[in-house]
Amino acid sequence: MNVYHPVMETTFTPWLSLAGGALIGLAAVMLMASNGRIAGVSGIVSRLLPPAAEREGRGEGLAFVVGLLLALPLWWMLAAEPPSLTLVGGLPLLIVAGLSVGFGSALGNGCTSGHGVCGISRLSIRSIVATCVFMLTAVVTVYVLRHVVGA
Repeated sequence: MNVYHPVMETTFTPWLSLAGGALIGLAAVMLMASNGRIAGVSGIVSRLLPPAAEREGRGEGLAFVVGLLLALPLWWMLAAEPPSLTLVGGLPLLIVAGLSVGFGSALGNGCTSGHGVCGISRLSIRSIVATCVFMLTAVVTVYVLRHVVGA
């Protein structure tokens, strides 16, 4: 029996990826230079949640989250053609994936942006190990989903 497994295609966009990476790096440097803080997304977002919400940095965290939420509508307004968005796997899988990422960020004391961008650039051994674990987990997950499960 021949079973069809659709292949997930990704678009190779080296110039957009380079520009995005440069902007992330610039934002990380600007945050460190202006506030002395590391640009880890999970740390910034956690400033909005108790018990950290009572301390300083709340406005900064709120501005960051609002910027994240406005990025896609801004892209739609500025781009000649809006990107097509496809949710593969359904809403339950998206919820499980989001909760898994949140749990992993809490367990690893940071996320890919904090460890991968800022930690590695500071030669932090803990961040280098954490980023290697993130990447290995991503490779295993993609392999299992594409070649074992067939998604």
